[in-house]
Amino acid sequence: MRLMAGAFSMNREVITFLMVGGSANRRMGYVPWTAGISQETHFPFCSISGGSCEIRLTEKSSPPLVLVFRRGPVHGCLLAIAFLTLFLAAPQARAQDNYEIQVYGSDLVDPGHTMVELHSNFTIDGSKATVNGVYPTHHAEHETVEITHGFNDWFECGFYIFTSITDGQGWQWVGDHIRPRVAVPKKWHWPVGVSVSNEIGYQRRQYSEDTWTWEIRPIVDQKVGRWYWSVNPTLDRSFHGEGVNQGVVFSPNLKFSYDLTPKIAGGLEYYGSVGPVTGFGAVSGQQHQIFPAIDLNIAPQWEINFGLGVGLTGATDHLIAKMILGYRFNF
Repeated sequence: MRLMAGAFSMNREVITFLMVGGSANRRMGYVPWTAGISQETHFPFCSISGGSCEIRLTEKSSPPLVLVFRRGPVHGCLLAIAFLTLFLAAPQARAQDNYEIQVYGSDLVDPGHTMVELHSNFTIDGSKATVNGVYPTHHAEHETVEITHGFNDWFECGFYIFTSITDGQGWQWVGDHIRPRVAVPKKWHWPVGVSVSNEIGYQRRQYSEDTWTWEIRPIVDQKVGRWYWSVNPTLDRSFHGEGVNQGVVFSPNLKFSYDLTPKIAGGLEYYGSVGPVTGFGAVSGQQHQIFPAIDLNIAPQWEINFGLGVGLTGATDHLIAKMILGYRFNF
C-alpha cells in the first residue's frame, strides 16, 4: 500500500473518509461529532487546535489513500487514525505489469524449433499519475518480444525484451527476462498437461517498484472435446525493490475457451494478484482483471490471440486491449 502525503482539516459537523485509488474516488463513510475542542492537542503525526486538525502522512500505500476530514472532534480524528492504521497494516498486491498478458498452456516449443512472439498491449484507461517514481500506465503502449527455443521434449528456454511507448517518454527499453521451463513429456500420457516456468529478470525503476523479480508459474491444462482450460497458480518474489518485504505474492491466472469453429476459439481469461501468501491484502488493493479473448488457429505454426480486459478493482488498470502474434520457425 502506497500512501501519499496529505493535509486534513476538521471543524464541526462531520468527518468524511474519502479514498482515492487509481482513477476511482470512493467515499468510505461518515462519523458525526458531539464535542468541540477547547485546547491544543498533539499526536505523533497529528496536531489539533481550536477545532481544527492537521495530519501529515509519509507512509507508503497502494493504491494512494487520502483522508479528508470535515467538521469533526478529537475522537473523530482518533477514529480516522485507527482506520488509517488498519489500512497501513494490510498487505497489498504489487503494482500491475502489463507487458506479457497471457495464460500459459503446458505445451513446449518442439525440439529444434524457435517461437518468436510479439505481445502488444495498449492501456485505454489506466493510472494517470506518477506514483512512487513509477510512470503512469494511461495510454501506454507496451511492446514485448519473446523468443523461445525448444531443446527436447521436457525443456525449453525463453527470453523477453520489454519496451514501453508513451507520449511523455517516447519509446523506452523497460527490461529483460529469461524463462526456462520444464514439462511432463507427452509420452508419459498424463491425463492433464503439466509444466513449470521460472522467469527471472530486471526492469527499470521508472516502470516497476521492483527491479529484480522471480516468477514461478506452475501450469496445468487440458483439452476436452471443444473445451479447453488452463490454470496458472503463479508465485512472484521480489529481490530488489519495494516488494521485498512482502515475500511471496500469489498471482493466479485462469483460462476457459471453446472451439467455435476448427479455427476460432472464444473464451475468458482471468489475471489476479491478491497479495502475500502469508496473508492476502484488502480487496481494494488486489488486482483482478477479466479478458474476453479470441484465439485464431489458422495454421500449426501460427499463434494469434487478442482480447479486451476490464479491471475489477481500483488497483487494476480499468481497460486494456491486448494482442499476441507468434510464429514457429524450423530452427
